Amino acid sequence: MKALITGGGRGTRLRPLTFTINKHLIPIANKPMIFYAIEKMAAVGIREVGIIVNPGETELREALGRGEQWGVELTYLEQHGGALGLAHALGTGRDFIGDEPCIFYLGDNLLVEGLGNIVKEFTSSGVHCHFNFVKVKDPQRFGVPEFASDGTLRRIIEKPENPASDLAQAGIYLYRPDVWPVLDDLRPSRRGEYEISDFNTMLIERGFKAGYSVITGWWKDTGLPQDLLEGNQLVMSDPAAFVSEILGQVDNQATVQGRVRIGTGSYIKGTSFVRGPVLIGENSVIEDSYIGPFTAIGDNVQTKGAELDHSIVLNDARIETPVRIVDSILGRNCILQSHQATRPSGHKLVVGDYSSVEL
Repeated sequence: MKALITGGGRGTRLRPLTFTINKHLIPIANKPMIFYAIEKMAAVGIREVGIIVNPGETELREALGRGEQWGVELTYLEQHGGALGLAHALGTGRDFIGDEPCIFYLGDNLLVEGLGNIVKEFTSSGVHCHFNFVKVKDPQRFGVPEFASDGTLRRIIEKPENPASDLAQAGIYLYRPDVWPVLDDLRPSRRGEYEISDFNTMLIERGFKAGYSVITGWWKDTGLPQDLLEGNQLVMSDPAAFVSEILGQVDNQATVQGRVRIGTGSYIKGTSFVRGPVLIGENSVIEDSYIGPFTAIGDNVQTKGAELDHSIVLNDARIETPVRIVDSILGRNCILQSHQATRPSGHKLVVGDYSSVEL
């Protein structure tokens, strides 16, 4: 079996972060989110993985390399023509997959459980395709399945106004190579995209055997800023995924409480109070600051007299304001300082397109 992982798109719902970083490289618990997807593939023995990228994309190639750190071989597949839908992205990998069965995985999805049971059910059942669903609060954002009275899958409707259920397609699809000809007959939807829901429905309507699973553990589509924060919290809540480790230095005056990981070269100094679960990367300095639960701080970050809670801070940020920061995502090299640090006092803002600020 081979794997296809999406790494393209524009991440418009995550702007302004995605103006300067590929959304699949935004860290969740201090690890780029696409790393979790590759780890899932390696864990079930898949060794050939195609990464679908935008034309000319270099950021992912530099971050992922050839896949040696996961024991896989990565191939980068450029999706030409723009963001034309997931089924179009799937078609981009068609030649790479060839005559092998494949798993198609959305690189901005997070899944707590492994893929072992899903892959085993697919390979043993003899179905042509296997879909995965999960209960969500807002199914109208996703592809929603409709079932017949006997429980068989009838079709999948993309972003319905009146969802038939509270189930949504999770971004995990498994296919055998004999489904590829159907992809040639797919036409764009009203919004101009080749919908994966329409492709899956066509397979069912044309008599291909379709299986499905309902995921019982947590799953998260990280398409919105609040989804990133929730995904960060979910990963940090998992004791298996997040183990305490203090590799940096902690002052005698400072307090470190709960599950906390502090990277090499980082320094918790002064009267700082770090209450886990908290992640702090390498070479960061936390001075006279409070860092509250479910906060992930990257590398080379400096805080002084700050209070942070339930937030994600990317590399090289500097935070020197006494105003409590909650439920926030702070990008690389950003600076937060007191409005009284300079004269005249007051809130001085440089706010780019698509930013969100609460004062």
